[in-house]
Amino acid sequence: MSQDTSSAAENIGALPRIAAVVVAAGQGLRAGQPLPKQFAMWRGKPVVRHSVEALAKAGVAPILVVIPEGAEELANGALAGIAGVRFTVGGETRQQSVRLGLEVLGADEPDRVLIHDAARPGLSPGVIGRILEALDLSKAVIPVLSVVDSLAHYEDGASGPVMGAPARREALRRVQTPQAFHYAEILEAHRKWSSPADAGDDAQVAQAIGLEIALVEGDEALHKLTFASDFQPSAPPVRVGTGYDVHRLVEGEELWLCGIRIEHSHGLSGHSDADVAIHALVDAMLGAIGAGDIGQHFPPSDPQWRGVSSDRFLIHAGNLVANAGYCLGNADITIICESPRLGPHREAMRARLAEILNVDPAVIAVKATTTEKLGFTGRSEGIAAQAAVCLCRM
Repeated sequence: MSQDTSSAAENIGALPRIAAVVVAAGQGLRAGQPLPKQFAMWRGKPVVRHSVEALAKAGVAPILVVIPEGAEELANGALAGIAGVRFTVGGETRQQSVRLGLEVLGADEPDRVLIHDAARPGLSPGVIGRILEALDLSKAVIPVLSVVDSLAHYEDGASGPVMGAPARREALRRVQTPQAFHYAEILEAHRKWSSPADAGDDAQVAQAIGLEIALVEGDEALHKLTFASDFQPSAPPVRVGTGYDVHRLVEGEELWLCGIRIEHSHGLSGHSDADVAIHALVDAMLGAIGAGDIGQHFPPSDPQWRGVSSDRFLIHAGNLVANAGYCLGNADITIICESPRLGPHREAMRARLAEILNVDPAVIAVKATTTEKLGFTGRSEGIAAQAAVCLCRM
């Protein structure tokens, strides 16, 4: 029993000590934030907190965050409550900041170290796991992604930039962080770096002393936050809207519903053709993207809309939805009236709405119901319609 206990203790003691250097010493001016981007809010937390939390949850300790001079208060506020976090002030360049961080970690005697850019907050347990597993067999590991776009060299032409020779994207990879190393080797590599130019990343520093760099799969979520647009709230994947409209039935008017003219003794009275179903659908679509209502876009007081076909309103709403980056997932329309009977016209209505919106009729439902002779619709004084839509991000 004592022999087994001793063996287990030896195995625990043999586990590599893994530290991290999180580079957060830049100013992040291109991001257009009121403070350095690594301390700006992104998806509910300071940018730097996302990846530091991920490293801490993976058991990485200590985590040394390299910060700008004078940013101690910002850093403490951003990372409060995370165990194993320390700070040190960085240098003028990223490479200097990394070396300063590595030197500070010497007192902790880590076996391995992850070097990560704070501006890449989308760090997942999967990426950390792949890197550390590969580091068991390699001296250096970096996460990479394939290049999916065609590439070409940039050249200066007589009238401006021109395309040069094409590049083989199959042989290229996009490099991300964290990059993982055996601590002693990467510290040696930084100490020996003699080029007057800064290295693009720590893998280049390691490669300069002859270390082979192993590659593992990265993650699209690890993209680097760089510009102001990176901090804009991301559009939700789904948006929902509802609409309602009602028009009076009168003699001498045409009856238009869902873009179809229906023979009936009475028609709907309104400033346009008074198609209550289309009007309800337009309001639902506008509401889903937060673009007001049909009256704001087509005021009843404007004479240009008198008698106009409501399909123009629906085309306009469809264009606004597309411009907002969405497409119609489905639309559900209910028409409320005692007469005429709308069942025979249902498929033609679906087809016409689909034609106007340039969508598959399968995403549109048209239903009809009565109010059992109750209310203004029950007395055949008017027709009402309600619509619900689901928009999906394109």
